[in-house]
Amino acid sequence: MRTIDELQVLELFGGIGAIRKALIRQGIPHRVVDYVEKDRNCVKGYNALYHENFQPRDIVEYHPSTAKVDLLMHGSPCQDFSRSGLKRGGERGSGTRSSLLYETIRIIQEMREKPKMILWENVKGVLDKNFRETFFDYIHELDRLGYTSQYAMLNAMDFGIPQKRERIFVVSLLGEKTFDFSMLLRSPTRNITSFLEKDVPDIYQVRQSSILSYLNGKPRNQNFEGRVKVIEQFAYTISTKQVRVPNSGVVDLKNGTYRYLTERECFKLMGFEDGDFNTLRAIYPQRKGRMSSILYREAGNSIVVNILEAILQKLLAEVF
Repeated sequence: MRTIDELQVLELFGGIGAIRKALIRQGIPHRVVDYVEKDRNCVKGYNALYHENFQPRDIVEYHPSTAKVDLLMHGSPCQDFSRSGLKRGGERGSGTRSSLLYETIRIIQEMREKPKMILWENVKGVLDKNFRETFFDYIHELDRLGYTSQYAMLNAMDFGIPQKRERIFVVSLLGEKTFDFSMLLRSPTRNITSFLEKDVPDIYQVRQSSILSYLNGKPRNQNFEGRVKVIEQFAYTISTKQVRVPNSGVVDLKNGTYRYLTERECFKLMGFEDGDFNTLRAIYPQRKGRMSSILYREAGNSIVVNILEAILQKLLAEVF
């Protein structure tokens, strides 16, 4: 791989900037040409983490500048593809949030010079029978624009993170170069105990009677429709609604008591560091007796940094 002077990056549906965190951790010189995110809380968090001053923007109203872009990263909304979400799909022109995927295609078409690399992440439900047509239409559109695409389902547990989180990643390279996901550098899952906090306040204790009945093997309460697993060696997929629906699982405190993962634990299980969480906690302080739905949502909406690091390592070796 030749020396990179400065990778020019465009972040669409940028969230709290998982790709930027991966670039920093890998020591890759880079400049964020632009960042587009509608959620004002994510923008506020992004600005705090990376010392920026971006404003919330709607992707529909965004038009690219003439600046050169090497890498375009986009994690378009997944709600309508998710198996636990709205299931309305992302068909072009449907008006669903997941159909905003096509805004990325529009933006690439408007660019004076196409990016060398495009990276897309979404839920594995995008390949389900009812939604796969949209997925392959996206691939077809990039093919029409001169890209060669490969995709794979990657699990955070194969990259050192004890969270069973499977996501589809698509790498599209301008021209005929191909990307081999099988060559990504993987690492053993670390022990989850190093991710869990000690002396967690009582506010994180599960008190919902229907969930407790379910966990303790009693007849399922009619008011509880979900599934909750007990975290042992690893957590399950962290969602945006940890306070109400702890998809990640709960920690067994013994004697029939359990607790939710804390906001800090969720961020660490997404590959962020204590210092990152401290920065975010400073702008969203702990409220007495309350967990932070904002911080849980930001964690659940993000991308596992460790996976992005592995992709970047291979991607830059392939292209540069």
